[in-house]
Amino acid sequence: MNRKKKINNTLKKKQKKANAKLHTSNKPRYISKAEREKLALEQQEADDAETS
Repeated sequence: MNRKKKINNTLKKKQKKANAKLHTSNKPRYISKAEREKLALEQQEADDAETS
């Protein structure tokens, strides 16, 4: 029984991983606060350079 269970578990794990790879998320990548702040600063500098 244990051998059957172990084999089934490994096969299920493999199948689960393969299935998860197929369904990737459309969720945007997480951007930290510091990174957002840096991007905003760069954007502001670019805007200032255009208006000058």
